[in-house]
Amino acid sequence: MRRQICWMDRADGGGAVEIRVTIHAGEVKWQFLCPDAERWDYDTPPTPAQWAELERRLQDRYQRGQVGLKKELEWVRQARGA
Repeated sequence: MRRQICWMDRADGGGAVEIRVTIHAGEVKWQFLCPDAERWDYDTPPTPAQWAELERRLQDRYQRGQVGLKKELEWVRQARGA
């Protein structure tokens, strides 16, 4: 199942960076949209804090009983360690 998780992350300059993460078939795809950009950035690697936030959000959803998240949490933890 394809799962997409989105949130806003406050940038240092005061603007908010929109983060969109798609998890599907063992792949974790990160996308970033800065306030001054016109297009999504697919090349910037996520920071350790962003990885931790993704894992926290998945864990929260898992605890609320959403289906399939155990496998996706494993994929995120594997990708983070790579």
